[in-house]
Amino acid sequence: MGKGKLQKFAEMETFRNVFQYPYAVIENTPFPLKGRWREEYFHNDHPVVLELGCGKGEYTVGLARLFPDMNFIGVDIKGARMHKGAKEALDEGLENVAFLRTNIEFIDRFFSEGEVQEIWLTFSDPQMKNPRKRLSSTYFMERYRRFLTDNGLIHLKTDSDFLFTYTQLMAEKNQLPIEVSTKDLYHDTPATIVGSPLLTIQTYYEQQWISRGLNIKYMRFRLPHVGRLEESDVEIPLDDYRSYKRTKRSSLDVAK
Repeated sequence: MGKGKLQKFAEMETFRNVFQYPYAVIENTPFPLKGRWREEYFHNDHPVVLELGCGKGEYTVGLARLFPDMNFIGVDIKGARMHKGAKEALDEGLENVAFLRTNIEFIDRFFSEGEVQEIWLTFSDPQMKNPRKRLSSTYFMERYRRFLTDNGLIHLKTDSDFLFTYTQLMAEKNQLPIEVSTKDLYHDTPATIVGSPLLTIQTYYEQQWISRGLNIKYMRFRLPHVGRLEESDVEIPLDDYRSYKRTKRSSLDVAK
C-alpha cells in the first residue's frame, strides 16, 4: 500500500464522521449505531438516505449541501477514496453527513428495520458478468428491504446502458412502481424533476462521461416489502467498456 493511502487511512481513524467496519470487524462486533443513527449520531429525526458505492463521496456531500433537513451516509469499502468526501464534510461543518467503510454485501448489519428512507446507486459497477454483484439486483433488493421503509425510494444514476436496462427490466418484472425513468437525464429531463437541485450535482467521473458524449441515465422507483422478487430472463446488450478508460474484457455481446 502506498504512503499516501496509509496516511489517508491513518487520518480517517481520527474523523468523527467515519465508521470503519470491514467484514473482518463486523463479523465479530455488533455495530453500535444500528437502529440509533438519528438519536446517537445525527441528533435529529430527519430521513436517512444512503449512497451505496459512494467512491470519493462527492455525491453524498453534494446531497447534504442541498438538503440540510436530511441525513446522508456514504458507503464504500475503498477507504482512500472516501477520505476526500469525509474531509470536505468536516471542513464545511456538514453535520448531516457520515461515511461507513464496509462491504455492501453486509449492509443490512448496520441498519434496523425501517431506519432508511432512500437509497442512491450512483455510477455503480454494472457487473455485467455477475448478476448477484449488481447493486440493483434482486439479491441486493432483498437486503435493502430489511432496513428500507416499505415503498422506500431507490435512485439509480448511471452511464451504463446495460445497468440501466437491467434495472428497468428488474423493476418491471416485479411491478415495482417506477416514478421517473430517462435515458438522457440532461437532454430529456422528465417534467417531474425539471428544475430539481439534483440536476446540479455532477461527480468527476460523470463529467468525464458527459465530455465523451455519453448520456447519463436516471431512474427512481419504489421498493415495496410484499412479493417475491424475481430476475428478468431478457438478454441485454453489453456495454463496450467496463469503466472509465477501461475496455470490456468479455467476448460476449449480451447477458441477462
